[in-house]
Amino acid sequence: MTGRRGRPRRRRIRIAGVVVVSFLVLVTAGAGWLYFRLNGNIDTFDADGLSKNRPGAGAAGQNVLVIGSDSRAGENSGLGGGEGDVGRSDTAFLLHVYGDREHAVAVSIPRDTLVDIPPCRLPDGSWTSEQQHVMFNSAFSLGESAKGNPACTQNTVERLTGLRVDHTVVVDFAGFSAMTSAVGGVDVCVPKDVYQGDLNPNLGSRGQLLFPRGRQSISGRKALDYVRVRHGIGDGSDIGRIQRQQAFLSAMVKKVKSQGYNPTTLLPLADAATKSMTVDPGLGSANKMLSFAMSLKDIDLHDMKFLTLPWRYDGNRVAIVQPDADALWASLRADRTVDGKSAGKGGGAGGTGRAPSAPASAPVSGAGVKVAVRNGTDVTGLAARAATVLTEHGFEVTGTTTARAGGASTTVIEFGPGEAGHARELARLFPGSYVRGAAADGITVTLGRDYDAAPSPGPSSPGPSSSAAPPPGTLSSDVVSGVRSADDDPCTNLSYG
Repeated sequence: MTGRRGRPRRRRIRIAGVVVVSFLVLVTAGAGWLYFRLNGNIDTFDADGLSKNRPGAGAAGQNVLVIGSDSRAGENSGLGGGEGDVGRSDTAFLLHVYGDREHAVAVSIPRDTLVDIPPCRLPDGSWTSEQQHVMFNSAFSLGESAKGNPACTQNTVERLTGLRVDHTVVVDFAGFSAMTSAVGGVDVCVPKDVYQGDLNPNLGSRGQLLFPRGRQSISGRKALDYVRVRHGIGDGSDIGRIQRQQAFLSAMVKKVKSQGYNPTTLLPLADAATKSMTVDPGLGSANKMLSFAMSLKDIDLHDMKFLTLPWRYDGNRVAIVQPDADALWASLRADRTVDGKSAGKGGGAGGTGRAPSAPASAPVSGAGVKVAVRNGTDVTGLAARAATVLTEHGFEVTGTTTARAGGASTTVIEFGPGEAGHARELARLFPGSYVRGAAADGITVTLGRDYDAAPSPGPSSPGPSSSAAPPPGTLSSDVVSGVRSADDDPCTNLSYG
Protein backbone atom coordinates (compact mmCIF):
# COMPACT_ATOMS: atom_id res chain seq x y z
CA MET A 1 0.00 0.00 0.00
CA THR A 2 1.26 3.48 -0.82
CA GLY A 3 0.59 6.80 0.88
CA ARG A 4 1.35 8.12 4.30
CA ARG A 5 -1.30 6.26 6.26
CA GLY A 6 -0.87 2.86 4.68
CA ARG A 7 2.92 2.60 4.65
CA PRO A 8 4.42 0.45 7.45
CA ARG A 9 6.43 2.33 10.02
CA ARG A 10 9.59 0.50 8.99
CA ARG A 11 9.37 2.30 5.63
CA ARG A 12 9.93 5.68 7.19
CA ILE A 13 13.53 6.67 6.67
CA ARG A 14 14.79 8.78 9.54
CA ILE A 15 17.37 11.07 8.15
CA ALA A 16 17.92 13.39 11.04
CA GLY A 17 21.62 13.85 10.35
CA VAL A 18 21.12 15.16 6.81
CA VAL A 19 20.72 18.65 8.21
CA VAL A 20 24.48 18.94 8.52
CA VAL A 21 24.60 20.04 4.91
CA SER A 22 22.73 23.24 5.41
CA PHE A 23 24.86 24.40 8.30
CA LEU A 24 28.07 23.63 6.46
CA VAL A 25 26.96 25.55 3.39
CA LEU A 26 26.27 28.57 5.56
CA VAL A 27 29.74 28.28 7.07
CA THR A 28 31.71 27.53 3.91
CA ALA A 29 29.96 29.42 1.11
CA GLY A 30 31.86 32.62 1.89
CA ALA A 31 33.73 33.18 -1.37
CA GLY A 32 32.75 35.42 -4.26
CA TRP A 33 33.61 32.90 -6.95
CA LEU A 34 30.75 30.67 -5.74
CA TYR A 35 28.13 33.25 -6.52
CA PHE A 36 26.96 32.38 -10.03
CA ARG A 37 27.18 28.61 -9.61
CA LEU A 38 25.23 28.54 -6.34
CA ASN A 39 22.63 31.09 -7.37
CA GLY A 40 21.15 28.70 -9.94
CA ASN A 41 20.91 25.87 -7.39
CA ILE A 42 18.95 27.50 -4.60
CA ASP A 43 15.19 26.98 -4.27
CA THR A 44 12.94 28.96 -1.94
CA PHE A 45 9.73 28.04 -0.16
CA ASP A 46 6.55 30.13 -0.05
CA ALA A 47 6.70 32.59 2.85
CA ASP A 48 2.92 33.15 2.75
CA GLY A 49 2.61 30.39 5.36
CA LEU A 50 4.61 32.28 7.98
CA SER A 51 2.62 33.67 10.87
CA LYS A 52 1.65 37.33 10.61
CA ASN A 53 2.24 37.77 14.35
CA ARG A 54 5.79 36.70 15.04
CA PRO A 55 8.28 37.46 17.81
CA GLY A 56 10.06 40.75 17.30
CA ALA A 57 13.47 40.81 15.67
CA GLY A 58 16.34 40.46 18.11
CA ALA A 59 18.80 43.29 18.55
CA ALA A 60 21.74 40.88 18.74
CA GLY A 61 22.43 37.49 17.22
CA GLN A 62 20.63 35.57 14.47
CA ASN A 63 18.59 32.37 14.53
CA VAL A 64 18.61 29.85 11.68
CA LEU A 65 16.23 26.87 11.71
CA VAL A 66 17.71 23.82 9.95
CA ILE A 67 15.31 21.03 8.92
CA GLY A 68 16.15 17.66 7.42
CA SER A 69 13.62 16.27 4.92
CA ASP A 70 13.38 12.55 4.14
CA SER A 71 11.07 12.72 1.14
CA ARG A 72 11.76 10.00 -1.42
CA ALA A 73 10.99 12.34 -4.31
CA GLY A 74 13.55 12.87 -7.08
CA GLU A 75 17.11 11.73 -6.44
CA ASN A 76 16.20 10.69 -2.89
CA SER A 77 14.29 7.63 -4.13
CA GLY A 78 17.48 5.63 -4.55
CA LEU A 79 18.84 6.40 -1.08
CA GLY A 80 17.08 4.17 1.38
CA GLY A 81 14.01 2.96 -0.50
CA GLY A 82 10.48 3.50 0.68
CA GLU A 83 7.32 4.42 -1.14
CA GLY A 84 5.61 7.76 -1.53
CA ASP A 85 7.11 11.23 -1.62
CA VAL A 86 5.53 13.07 1.31
CA GLY A 87 8.08 15.33 3.01
CA ARG A 88 8.85 14.28 6.57
CA SER A 89 11.40 15.48 9.06
CA ASP A 90 12.72 13.62 12.07
CA THR A 91 15.34 16.19 12.98
CA ALA A 92 15.58 19.94 13.27
CA PHE A 93 17.90 22.23 15.14
CA LEU A 94 17.92 25.94 15.86
CA LEU A 95 21.30 27.53 15.20
CA HIS A 96 21.90 30.70 17.21
CA VAL A 97 24.78 32.84 15.95
CA TYR A 98 25.74 35.30 18.66
CA GLY A 99 26.08 39.03 18.17
CA ASP A 100 29.87 38.92 18.39
CA ARG A 101 29.95 36.49 15.41
CA GLU A 102 32.55 34.48 17.33
CA HIS A 103 30.20 32.00 19.04
CA ALA A 104 27.33 29.78 17.89
CA VAL A 105 25.16 27.06 19.39
CA ALA A 106 22.90 24.50 17.68
CA VAL A 107 19.95 23.28 19.78
CA SER A 108 18.45 19.98 18.59
CA ILE A 109 14.68 19.55 19.05
CA PRO A 110 13.73 15.84 19.34
CA ARG A 111 11.15 14.75 16.80
CA ASP A 112 8.86 13.23 19.48
CA THR A 113 8.76 16.40 21.61
CA LEU A 114 5.20 17.28 22.60
CA VAL A 115 4.48 20.87 21.56
CA ASP A 116 1.66 23.18 20.49
CA ILE A 117 1.47 23.74 16.73
CA PRO A 118 -0.11 27.09 15.78
CA PRO A 119 -2.40 27.50 12.75
CA CYS A 120 -0.51 26.53 9.58
CA ARG A 121 -1.17 27.17 5.91
CA LEU A 122 -1.88 24.16 3.68
CA PRO A 123 -1.00 23.87 -0.05
CA ASP A 124 -4.58 24.77 -1.03
CA GLY A 125 -4.35 28.07 0.84
CA SER A 126 -6.51 27.09 3.82
CA TRP A 127 -5.27 27.22 7.40
CA THR A 128 -5.39 24.51 10.05
CA SER A 129 -6.62 24.96 13.59
CA GLU A 130 -4.11 25.11 16.43
CA GLN A 131 -3.04 21.70 17.71
CA GLN A 132 -1.97 21.13 21.30
CA HIS A 133 0.34 18.55 22.82
CA VAL A 134 1.32 16.85 19.55
CA MET A 135 4.62 15.57 18.16
CA PHE A 136 6.97 18.28 16.93
CA ASN A 137 7.81 16.58 13.64
CA SER A 138 4.15 16.47 12.60
CA ALA A 139 4.33 20.20 11.79
CA PHE A 140 6.55 19.57 8.76
CA SER A 141 4.16 16.98 7.30
CA LEU A 142 1.01 19.12 7.46
CA GLY A 143 -0.33 19.29 3.92
CA GLU A 144 1.46 16.09 2.85
CA SER A 145 3.48 17.72 0.07
CA ALA A 146 6.80 16.38 -1.22
CA LYS A 147 8.63 19.50 -0.02
CA GLY A 148 7.04 19.43 3.42
CA ASN A 149 5.80 22.48 5.30
CA PRO A 150 8.85 24.44 6.51
CA ALA A 151 6.76 27.52 7.27
CA CYS A 152 4.66 25.49 9.73
CA THR A 153 7.77 24.15 11.44
CA GLN A 154 9.15 27.69 11.67
CA ASN A 155 5.91 28.96 13.20
CA THR A 156 6.04 26.11 15.71
CA VAL A 157 9.63 26.85 16.71
CA GLU A 158 8.86 30.53 17.15
CA ARG A 159 5.87 29.64 19.35
CA LEU A 160 7.99 27.19 21.35
CA THR A 161 11.01 29.42 21.91
CA GLY A 162 9.76 33.00 21.73
CA LEU A 163 12.68 33.65 19.37
CA ARG A 164 12.29 35.08 15.89
CA VAL A 165 13.68 32.72 13.26
CA ASP A 166 15.67 34.87 10.84
CA HIS A 167 16.19 32.12 8.26
CA THR A 168 14.97 28.57 7.61
CA VAL A 169 16.87 25.96 5.59
CA VAL A 170 15.57 22.56 4.46
CA VAL A 171 17.97 19.90 3.14
CA ASP A 172 17.18 16.40 1.84
CA PHE A 173 19.41 13.38 2.18
CA ALA A 174 20.56 13.35 -1.45
CA GLY A 175 22.42 16.56 -0.65
CA PHE A 176 23.81 15.03 2.54
CA SER A 177 25.18 11.99 0.73
CA ALA A 178 26.79 14.08 -2.01
CA MET A 179 28.32 16.51 0.44
CA THR A 180 30.04 13.90 2.57
CA SER A 181 31.61 12.56 -0.62
CA ALA A 182 32.64 16.07 -1.71
CA VAL A 183 34.74 16.56 1.43
CA GLY A 184 36.42 13.19 1.01
CA GLY A 185 34.76 11.47 3.96
CA VAL A 186 34.18 12.28 7.62
CA ASP A 187 35.87 10.71 10.65
CA VAL A 188 33.39 9.15 13.07
CA CYS A 189 33.48 6.78 16.02
CA VAL A 190 31.10 3.85 16.55
CA PRO A 191 30.60 2.57 20.14
CA LYS A 192 29.98 -1.04 19.00
CA ASP A 193 29.70 -3.15 15.86
CA VAL A 194 26.64 -2.13 13.83
CA TYR A 195 24.85 -4.50 11.44
CA GLN A 196 22.19 -4.10 8.78
CA GLY A 197 19.61 -5.35 11.27
CA ASP A 198 20.41 -2.37 13.51
CA LEU A 199 19.55 -0.01 10.67
CA ASN A 200 16.38 -1.97 9.86
CA PRO A 201 15.13 -3.98 12.88
CA ASN A 202 12.47 -5.58 10.65
CA LEU A 203 15.08 -7.20 8.43
CA GLY A 204 14.60 -10.54 10.20
CA SER A 205 18.32 -11.20 10.66
CA ARG A 206 21.47 -9.48 11.83
CA GLY A 207 22.64 -9.03 8.24
CA GLN A 208 26.06 -7.83 7.17
CA LEU A 209 28.42 -5.72 9.24
CA LEU A 210 27.95 -2.04 8.36
CA PHE A 211 30.32 -0.36 10.81
CA PRO A 212 33.01 -2.01 12.92
CA ARG A 213 33.49 -0.65 16.43
CA GLY A 214 35.88 2.32 16.67
CA ARG A 215 37.10 5.22 14.53
CA GLN A 216 36.67 5.23 10.75
CA SER A 217 36.10 7.56 7.79
CA ILE A 218 32.76 7.35 5.98
CA SER A 219 31.06 9.13 3.08
CA GLY A 220 28.12 8.91 0.66
CA ARG A 221 25.51 6.23 1.31
CA LYS A 222 27.52 4.83 4.22
CA ALA A 223 27.47 8.22 5.96
CA LEU A 224 23.73 8.29 5.38
CA ASP A 225 23.38 4.91 7.07
CA TYR A 226 25.48 6.11 10.01
CA VAL A 227 23.27 9.09 10.81
CA ARG A 228 20.11 6.99 10.40
CA VAL A 229 21.00 4.10 12.69
CA ARG A 230 19.60 4.02 16.22
CA HIS A 231 18.64 0.41 17.08
CA GLY A 232 21.28 -1.72 18.73
CA ILE A 233 23.21 1.25 20.18
CA GLY A 234 22.56 2.59 23.67
CA ASP A 235 18.83 2.47 24.39
CA GLY A 236 17.95 2.54 20.67
CA SER A 237 16.30 5.93 21.05
CA ASP A 238 16.11 9.00 18.85
CA ILE A 239 17.84 10.91 21.68
CA GLY A 240 20.91 8.68 21.37
CA ARG A 241 20.87 9.11 17.61
CA ILE A 242 20.81 12.90 18.02
CA GLN A 243 23.99 12.74 20.12
CA ARG A 244 25.80 10.75 17.42
CA GLN A 245 24.55 13.14 14.76
CA GLN A 246 25.90 16.08 16.74
CA ALA A 247 29.24 14.28 16.87
CA PHE A 248 29.05 13.74 13.09
CA LEU A 249 28.26 17.38 12.44
CA SER A 250 31.18 18.42 14.66
CA ALA A 251 33.54 16.15 12.74
CA MET A 252 32.31 17.40 9.38
CA VAL A 253 32.77 21.05 10.33
CA LYS A 254 36.26 20.17 11.56
CA LYS A 255 37.06 18.38 8.28
CA VAL A 256 35.99 21.34 6.15
CA LYS A 257 38.01 23.80 8.23
CA SER A 258 41.08 21.55 8.10
CA GLN A 259 40.99 21.52 4.29
CA GLY A 260 41.02 25.28 4.10
CA TYR A 261 38.91 27.70 2.11
CA ASN A 262 39.95 27.05 -1.45
CA PRO A 263 37.97 26.54 -4.69
CA THR A 264 39.04 22.92 -5.12
CA THR A 265 37.44 21.98 -1.81
CA LEU A 266 34.55 24.39 -1.49
CA LEU A 267 33.02 24.47 -4.98
CA PRO A 268 31.99 20.78 -5.12
CA LEU A 269 30.93 20.95 -1.47
CA ALA A 270 28.64 23.96 -1.86
CA ASP A 271 27.40 22.85 -5.27
CA ALA A 272 26.32 19.43 -3.95
CA ALA A 273 24.54 20.96 -0.96
CA THR A 274 22.63 23.76 -2.65
CA LYS A 275 21.23 21.41 -5.27
CA SER A 276 19.25 19.76 -2.49
CA MET A 277 18.47 22.85 -0.45
CA THR A 278 15.28 24.87 0.01
CA VAL A 279 15.49 28.15 1.94
CA ASP A 280 13.29 31.06 2.95
CA PRO A 281 13.18 34.03 0.53
CA GLY A 282 15.46 36.02 2.85
CA LEU A 283 18.30 33.60 2.09
CA GLY A 284 17.26 32.79 -1.46
CA SER A 285 20.28 33.94 -3.45
CA ALA A 286 24.00 33.30 -3.43
CA ASN A 287 24.57 36.95 -2.57
CA LYS A 288 22.37 36.73 0.53
CA MET A 289 23.89 33.43 1.54
CA LEU A 290 27.38 34.82 1.03
CA SER A 291 26.64 37.79 3.27
CA PHE A 292 25.43 35.54 6.07
CA ALA A 293 28.24 33.02 5.62
CA MET A 294 30.91 35.69 5.88
CA SER A 295 29.52 36.66 9.28
CA LEU A 296 30.43 33.16 10.55
CA LYS A 297 34.06 32.99 9.44
CA ASP A 298 35.50 33.90 12.85
CA ILE A 299 33.78 31.15 14.87
CA ASP A 300 36.41 28.86 16.37
CA LEU A 301 35.71 25.11 16.63
CA HIS A 302 35.65 25.27 20.42
CA ASP A 303 33.06 28.05 20.33
CA MET A 304 30.68 26.07 18.09
CA LYS A 305 28.43 24.22 20.57
CA PHE A 306 25.75 21.55 20.24
CA LEU A 307 23.09 20.54 22.76
CA THR A 308 19.60 19.07 22.94
CA LEU A 309 16.50 20.84 24.22
CA PRO A 310 16.07 19.82 27.90
CA TRP A 311 13.82 16.76 27.82
CA ARG A 312 12.41 13.78 29.70
CA TYR A 313 10.45 10.75 28.58
CA ASP A 314 6.64 10.98 28.69
CA GLY A 315 5.62 7.43 27.83
CA ASN A 316 6.92 6.87 24.32
CA ARG A 317 7.07 10.62 23.69
CA VAL A 318 9.36 13.41 24.90
CA ALA A 319 8.30 16.16 27.29
CA ILE A 320 10.12 19.47 27.70
CA VAL A 321 11.82 19.97 31.08
CA GLN A 322 11.11 23.26 32.81
CA PRO A 323 12.49 25.62 33.97
CA ASP A 324 15.59 24.43 32.10
CA ALA A 325 14.08 24.97 28.64
CA ASP A 326 12.87 28.48 29.49
CA ALA A 327 16.33 29.29 30.84
CA LEU A 328 17.89 28.09 27.58
CA TRP A 329 15.64 30.25 25.40
CA ALA A 330 16.17 33.19 27.77
CA SER A 331 19.91 32.69 27.42
CA LEU A 332 19.66 32.91 23.63
CA ARG A 333 17.39 35.94 23.81
CA ALA A 334 19.96 37.65 26.02
CA ASP A 335 22.74 36.52 23.66
CA ARG A 336 24.54 34.70 26.46
CA THR A 337 26.69 31.66 25.76
CA VAL A 338 26.12 28.32 27.49
CA ASP A 339 28.80 29.21 30.02
CA GLY A 340 26.91 32.38 30.95
CA LYS A 341 29.01 34.98 29.13
CA SER A 342 27.51 37.85 27.19
CA ALA A 343 28.33 37.62 23.48
CA GLY A 344 25.98 40.27 22.12
CA LYS A 345 26.29 43.82 20.95
CA GLY A 346 23.47 45.27 22.97
CA GLY A 347 19.70 44.84 23.05
CA GLY A 348 16.49 46.66 23.65
CA ALA A 349 12.80 46.31 24.33
CA GLY A 350 11.50 47.31 20.92
CA GLY A 351 11.44 43.79 19.54
CA THR A 352 12.70 40.68 21.26
CA GLY A 353 15.20 41.73 23.89
CA ARG A 354 16.04 42.34 27.48
CA ALA A 355 14.27 45.32 28.99
CA PRO A 356 16.64 48.10 30.08
CA SER A 357 16.47 49.92 33.37
CA ALA A 358 14.71 53.31 33.36
CA PRO A 359 16.16 56.53 34.85
CA ALA A 360 14.67 57.19 38.29
CA SER A 361 13.58 60.65 37.12
CA ALA A 362 11.35 59.30 34.37
CA PRO A 363 7.94 58.30 35.78
CA VAL A 364 6.13 55.40 34.11
CA SER A 365 2.75 56.30 32.61
CA GLY A 366 0.27 53.64 31.51
CA ALA A 367 -2.76 55.83 30.93
CA GLY A 368 -5.18 54.14 28.53
CA VAL A 369 -3.09 50.96 28.17
CA LYS A 370 -4.73 47.61 28.89
CA VAL A 371 -2.62 44.78 30.29
CA ALA A 372 -3.36 41.16 31.21
CA VAL A 373 -1.23 39.66 33.98
CA ARG A 374 -0.33 35.99 34.35
CA ASN A 375 1.55 34.34 37.19
CA GLY A 376 4.15 32.06 35.62
CA THR A 377 5.45 30.86 39.00
CA ASP A 378 4.14 28.90 41.98
CA VAL A 379 4.30 32.01 44.19
CA THR A 380 0.79 32.73 45.45
CA GLY A 381 -0.46 36.27 44.93
CA LEU A 382 2.31 37.39 42.56
CA ALA A 383 -0.11 38.43 39.80
CA ALA A 384 -2.18 40.46 42.26
CA ARG A 385 0.98 42.20 43.50
CA ALA A 386 1.97 43.15 39.95
CA ALA A 387 -1.58 44.26 39.14
CA THR A 388 -1.49 46.69 42.07
CA VAL A 389 1.75 48.22 40.80
CA LEU A 390 0.41 48.53 37.25
CA THR A 391 -2.78 50.21 38.45
CA GLU A 392 -0.75 52.69 40.48
CA HIS A 393 1.05 53.68 37.28
CA GLY A 394 -2.17 54.17 35.30
CA PHE A 395 -2.40 50.85 33.45
CA GLU A 396 -5.77 49.13 33.16
CA VAL A 397 -5.41 45.51 34.28
CA THR A 398 -7.90 43.41 32.32
CA GLY A 399 -7.41 40.26 34.41
CA THR A 400 -5.04 38.15 36.47
CA THR A 401 -4.57 34.42 35.82
CA THR A 402 -2.14 31.59 36.47
CA ALA A 403 -0.07 30.35 33.52
CA ARG A 404 -0.65 26.75 32.46
CA ALA A 405 3.00 25.76 33.06
CA GLY A 406 4.56 27.20 36.20
CA GLY A 407 8.23 27.56 36.99
CA ALA A 408 9.06 30.49 34.69
CA SER A 409 12.41 32.01 35.63
CA THR A 410 12.13 35.27 33.70
CA THR A 411 9.27 37.73 33.23
CA VAL A 412 8.03 37.94 29.63
CA ILE A 413 6.05 40.82 28.10
CA GLU A 414 4.21 39.97 24.88
CA PHE A 415 2.62 42.64 22.71
CA GLY A 416 0.32 42.53 19.70
CA PRO A 417 0.21 44.75 16.60
CA GLY A 418 0.58 48.46 17.34
CA GLU A 419 1.52 47.92 20.99
CA ALA A 420 5.32 48.03 20.78
CA GLY A 421 5.60 51.55 22.28
CA HIS A 422 3.27 50.72 25.17
CA ALA A 423 5.22 47.50 25.79
CA ARG A 424 8.47 49.47 26.04
CA GLU A 425 6.90 51.77 28.60
CA LEU A 426 5.50 48.84 30.57
CA ALA A 427 8.88 47.07 30.51
CA ARG A 428 10.35 49.83 32.61
CA LEU A 429 8.42 48.40 35.56
CA PHE A 430 10.03 44.97 34.95
CA PRO A 431 13.78 45.49 34.42
CA GLY A 432 15.39 42.31 33.15
CA SER A 433 12.18 41.08 31.49
CA TYR A 434 11.99 39.95 27.87
CA VAL A 435 9.80 41.79 25.39
CA ARG A 436 8.57 40.15 22.20
CA GLY A 437 5.83 40.35 19.61
CA ALA A 438 2.93 37.90 19.92
CA ALA A 439 0.03 36.55 17.89
CA ALA A 440 -2.70 37.89 20.18
CA ASP A 441 -3.82 41.50 20.41
CA GLY A 442 -3.02 43.65 23.43
CA ILE A 443 -0.27 43.21 26.03
CA THR A 444 0.28 40.30 28.40
CA VAL A 445 2.80 40.09 31.23
CA THR A 446 3.80 36.59 32.36
CA LEU A 447 5.62 36.93 35.66
CA GLY A 448 8.76 34.93 36.41
CA ARG A 449 10.70 34.25 39.58
CA ASP A 450 12.85 37.30 38.88
CA TYR A 451 9.87 39.54 39.68
CA ASP A 452 9.26 37.78 42.98
CA ALA A 453 12.93 38.28 43.92
CA ALA A 454 12.89 42.00 43.09
CA PRO A 455 11.60 44.68 45.50
CA SER A 456 8.19 46.07 44.60
CA PRO A 457 8.28 49.60 43.15
CA GLY A 458 6.26 52.47 44.50
CA PRO A 459 3.90 54.54 42.34
CA SER A 460 6.52 57.22 41.67
CA SER A 461 9.44 54.91 40.92
CA PRO A 462 10.23 53.39 37.53
CA GLY A 463 10.53 49.85 38.84
CA PRO A 464 12.70 47.51 40.88
CA SER A 465 16.44 47.80 40.58
CA SER A 466 17.83 45.68 37.77
CA SER A 467 20.66 44.59 40.04
CA ALA A 468 18.14 42.58 42.06
CA ALA A 469 17.26 40.36 39.10
CA PRO A 470 19.24 37.16 38.54
CA PRO A 471 21.41 36.80 35.42
CA PRO A 472 19.23 35.96 32.40
CA GLY A 473 19.16 32.43 31.13
CA THR A 474 21.27 30.75 33.82
CA LEU A 475 21.54 27.14 32.65
CA SER A 476 21.47 24.20 35.05
CA SER A 477 24.42 21.84 35.39
CA ASP A 478 22.36 19.09 33.71
CA VAL A 479 22.03 21.19 30.56
CA VAL A 480 25.65 22.35 30.52
CA SER A 481 26.98 18.82 31.03
CA GLY A 482 25.33 17.70 27.77
CA VAL A 483 27.00 20.33 25.60
CA ARG A 484 29.38 19.23 22.83
CA SER A 485 32.00 21.45 21.18
CA ALA A 486 33.00 20.99 17.55
CA ASP A 487 36.57 20.21 18.64
CA ASP A 488 35.57 17.44 21.10
CA ASP A 489 36.87 13.91 20.67
CA PRO A 490 34.46 12.14 18.26
CA CYS A 491 34.41 9.06 20.51
CA THR A 492 33.01 10.86 23.57
CA ASN A 493 29.34 11.17 24.57
CA LEU A 494 28.09 9.10 21.64
CA SER A 495 24.88 7.59 22.97
CA TYR A 496 22.19 8.16 25.52
CA GLY A 497 21.34 5.01 27.50
